[in-house]
Amino acid sequence: MLFHLLYPLRDLFVGFNVVRYITFRTIWAALTALIISLLLGPWVIRKLRELQLGQYIRELGPASHQAKAGTPTMGGILILFAVTVASLLWGRLDNFYLWLCLGVTLGCGAIGFADDYLKTIRRRNEGGLSARAKMVLLLALALAAALLLYQHPGYTTRLSVPFFKLVVPDLGWGYILLAVFIVVGTANAVNLTDGLDGLAAGPVLIAAATYLVLAYLAGNIKTATYLQIMYVPGVGELSVFLGAVVGAVMGFLWYNAYPAQIFMGDTGSLALGGALGMVALCVKHEILLALVGGIFVVEAVSVILQVGYFKATHGRRIFRMAPLHHHFELKGWAEPKVIVRFWIIAVVLALMAISTLKLR
Repeated sequence: MLFHLLYPLRDLFVGFNVVRYITFRTIWAALTALIISLLLGPWVIRKLRELQLGQYIRELGPASHQAKAGTPTMGGILILFAVTVASLLWGRLDNFYLWLCLGVTLGCGAIGFADDYLKTIRRRNEGGLSARAKMVLLLALALAAALLLYQHPGYTTRLSVPFFKLVVPDLGWGYILLAVFIVVGTANAVNLTDGLDGLAAGPVLIAAATYLVLAYLAGNIKTATYLQIMYVPGVGELSVFLGAVVGAVMGFLWYNAYPAQIFMGDTGSLALGGALGMVALCVKHEILLALVGGIFVVEAVSVILQVGYFKATHGRRIFRMAPLHHHFELKGWAEPKVIVRFWIIAVVLALMAISTLKLR
């Protein structure tokens, strides 16, 4: 919004010219979202408590988690508000990719909100949307987004493969199926990771910062040509969106860090997961998301393996509990230790992902 208001006035005051730079607007989008989250955080926590929108802890979870019952949930509302305001304030409103990613984020957030709300009014953790209903809604949203991306002029269905600059298979219409899988898979993977105070927020922040860099590089023809990565005209504007995500999550983490005063709930985890999946598609670093979001992949795979092995062996388990973070809790690791170590791994994976830009 500010770009469209101030940039035309650059002839009257040369200082307004600064809004044309993506780097400047990205920084201020992050700061704006951070300030919004920090300032509104206490008010949101207080309102959620007044409305008695507290978390219900599943009985099969670790016993230590029962003390968290009643902690305000649906804090993803705060993240979504901060991201939306900062993105619209500092982003270019004529950019297709900005609206697409923001739309998927809000759509996934709406699905998560419905799930969280039903849980609170039914007063049990399993009382939200059914797994089938949630999956159908996510699939429908992801399919709509994939079709819009597929039909966008200038967008290619070629697939970027890390480490191999000459391997760029064109999936054609099959790319739509891949896109749906990535968006839905990432949304659910982040949701599964959101089981400890700040556990999901930390890796999401790191992944968003990583893709912020990738979006800027992919949207700049000079850097894209130099690094021999796919150039996507206009996708650099997603740096502003991702800056807003980084700032919003950082501010939310101030209140979500152990011991948490608020949980993001499915409202936040599904929204942030959907955002990461959609961004990975737009910047043409789809497969790299498996490395950048390695924590989310491992958490999701641990659940799949646990459920599959349990059914195949009629009651035996691979892990003490899934997702994986609960396994380490039951082994005696303190919750903050699990969280920080997962964050460290997320940083290492992000650095490895960025290094692939030169290892081609």
